[in-house]
Amino acid sequence: MRAPRQVVDYALRRRAHLADVAAGRTSTEDACDAGAYLLQAATYHGVPTRNSCPMCRRDEVVNVSWVYGERLGPVSGSARSDDEIARLDDAAGEFTVHVVEVCRTCRWNHLVQSYVLGADDASGGGRRRRRTASP
Repeated sequence: MRAPRQVVDYALRRRAHLADVAAGRTSTEDACDAGAYLLQAATYHGVPTRNSCPMCRRDEVVNVSWVYGERLGPVSGSARSDDEIARLDDAAGEFTVHVVEVCRTCRWNHLVQSYVLGADDASGGGRRRRRTASP
């Protein structure tokens, strides 16, 4: 698998969200709102972590990876295992992976990280070519 590009870590946003819950600005119901599809993806595609849930502290969160990309076709918008993502990295064009942490006990979920994989669609080592109108 190639090295991820354009990695974004959402740790500060996560910390702010947890602070809002602790201060009462956000309810626990709003923070723990994972839908049935996300919980099912966590069961079948989730990668276990050693991190306890920041809300209930009863269970360890799992990371679920979602893939998005124009060239992925019907695969786009679905949860995938690390092996499946590695195969897509070899075969597909550029796509984005979103990693979401999920607690299956209290339904906490939060975007942890996003990054780009796949063949770079733009030429010039990741830089997009600018088009200008010709006179």
